[in-house]
Amino acid sequence: MSNFSYVALDIHGEEIKGFLEATNVNTATAQLRDMGYFPTSIKEQAMTQGKFGAAKQKKASEGMQFRLSFPGFSKKVNLKDLSAFTRELATLIDAGLPVVRSLNILREQAKAGVLKNILNDIVESIEGGSSFSEALSRHPSTFSKLYINMIKAGEVGGVLEQVLERTAQFLEKDMSLQRKIKGAMMYPILVTCAIVGILSVIIIFVIPKFLDTLKELTGGEAGLPLPTQILLNTVGAVTGKAFLVPNFVWGFAGIIFLVIMFKIIVSKFQKVRYLLDTLKLKLIIFGPLIKKGVIARFSRTFGTLITSGVPVLQALNIVKDTSGNEVLAKNVISVHDAVREGESIARPMEDSKFFPSMVINMVDVGEETGALDTMLMKVADAYEADVDVAVEGLTSILEPFLIIIMGVVVGFIVVALYLPLIKIAGSIGG
Repeated sequence: MSNFSYVALDIHGEEIKGFLEATNVNTATAQLRDMGYFPTSIKEQAMTQGKFGAAKQKKASEGMQFRLSFPGFSKKVNLKDLSAFTRELATLIDAGLPVVRSLNILREQAKAGVLKNILNDIVESIEGGSSFSEALSRHPSTFSKLYINMIKAGEVGGVLEQVLERTAQFLEKDMSLQRKIKGAMMYPILVTCAIVGILSVIIIFVIPKFLDTLKELTGGEAGLPLPTQILLNTVGAVTGKAFLVPNFVWGFAGIIFLVIMFKIIVSKFQKVRYLLDTLKLKLIIFGPLIKKGVIARFSRTFGTLITSGVPVLQALNIVKDTSGNEVLAKNVISVHDAVREGESIARPMEDSKFFPSMVINMVDVGEETGALDTMLMKVADAYEADVDVAVEGLTSILEPFLIIIMGVVVGFIVVALYLPLIKIAGSIGG
């Protein structure tokens, strides 16, 4: 007998963790299913001698978990490949092929890499007696709780091909929404980087020679006008030497270090993520756009799960875990707890003060008419359309704004360089 640690969902969709003894993973899975649980993760615990050995094993396990989840270095299937895989699998199963045969076809077509390795493990698990959803749950970094629970609902209802098609559509819509929001935010960042790059070249390689000549002509730095002195100090700060390395090199290295540390802190602390997401939603220009994207994703995720036959409480738990926004997740928890106590969905949504009135009214109508999934999909479509309009408007606003900033900076440099020349010309004329 071996010891296994497990993570599972109960009939209410609540996540539970524990340990059990079994001969292998399949037996452990069967035991959990007999207990009325849906396992999402089962791991065999290595046997160690004594308390010291157990502590050492735990420490090693934590260290491994840290390395695998290190921000920016985890190996996982990207959303585009996952969406293509899901749609191709839906097509094959819809054509009448068994799941294992369909997976084998996709495995043979897949290029060597993460996805192919995952498909190998999934096929082996299914051939060993696991269901498709249980095999997927062994790879939580690739298949989210939403994905796994939708597949489970499709297996139970006998409509796996339809659920796979809905899942593929959801992934494609989600990928499109994320691309639009990221694109809207990346545009000003890229333009700003281009401006900074051009100005850096001018400041580092062109202006210093020009300023040296001006200092000679005006009798030193004290003879330069104030704008020129400011420019001279800025150039000195950028091009000055620190341990024989230009300051901008140290600054660039410091920025990279801070970004890495920031990602580590954000990934490890939920309170930091909540604070960061709160600040994102309050940004003057991007805040409304981000909130519309969050609402659209919430509505489409919730609606897709309900359409696939996932119970409401379990669907709310999945939405919480896959929301991508801690502020939304906190409000979804409040809605979940209220619904569990017998409330409707719309009432706690209204009490949260987070959801717009249009969303609340649509959910209320959906509950009354029994078409909650349809209403949620309409909300998602409406907010995704709003995101499209907001992105176009944001681009049209930011473009002239960035051009003005560029003009002001370049204008200051020109004025700072020409003021000494005007002063010199005036003294010669006098």
